[in-house]
Amino acid sequence: MNRPFRPVAVAVIALALAATPALAQEKKAKTTDKAVAVAVVNGKAIPAGRADIMIAAQIAQGQKDSPELRKAVRDELVRREMLAQEAQKKGLDKKPEVRDQIDFTRQNVLIGALLNDYVQSHPITDEAIKKEYEAIRASVAQKKEYKARHILIEKEADAKAIIDKLKKGEKFEELAKQSNDPGSKERGGELGWAMPDNFVKPFSEAMVKLEKGKFTETPVKSDFGYHVIMLDDMRDLKVPELDQAKGQITQRLQQALVQKYIMDLLAKAKVE
Repeated sequence: MNRPFRPVAVAVIALALAATPALAQEKKAKTTDKAVAVAVVNGKAIPAGRADIMIAAQIAQGQKDSPELRKAVRDELVRREMLAQEAQKKGLDKKPEVRDQIDFTRQNVLIGALLNDYVQSHPITDEAIKKEYEAIRASVAQKKEYKARHILIEKEADAKAIIDKLKKGEKFEELAKQSNDPGSKERGGELGWAMPDNFVKPFSEAMVKLEKGKFTETPVKSDFGYHVIMLDDMRDLKVPELDQAKGQITQRLQQALVQKYIMDLLAKAKVE
């Protein structure tokens, strides 16, 4: 179901700075000897490095390194090797569409390795982080966050009927149960704290004109339907301390660094 938000990349520390994960250094599991095979299936050894990759992925998702985890990884690797061998017996690795998928996966791994290597060899300095922090803090000075709620209705006449009921004293929270926005209707239409840029333009323009505790007396039309908006509160946008924002800023600068690297390589590439 549609929401009254539009996705935006907002350079504000007080909000989420990035929608995408940073290119971080790989977490590596401990292996005593890389040359030792995890298991041997039909005479073919499974390299210990594959176990490292799977264990690192599980640890990154919150699992603890343990004998139980390592056994589960070994069992999975055995199953995978058995199935891969069976696919090769059937000649599936020779099919053009399968080869294309293998090549595509290989390409993804190489790209990831390249960008990881670039990020690690071009570390973000504390000076760069501080400079970015100060720039962001200056950009949000005097800006406000709004805590609003809304009722989203398909037809204008129905939205006007809701406004009439509000004027007669009916509770916004109860009327919000009629909303077409499933994400907020069960919370009395509450949308939480957000900056105006997080909403579509007609919504944000109407919202910022409201006084605290007031609602729109005419329906607000957007691409999603008709909104009845109520402003619960507003406040100055607060900027966290540098230590709290350092991780997000580092991710942001890494992403910009990688993007520039990619564009520089593209500019040099001969594309026909």
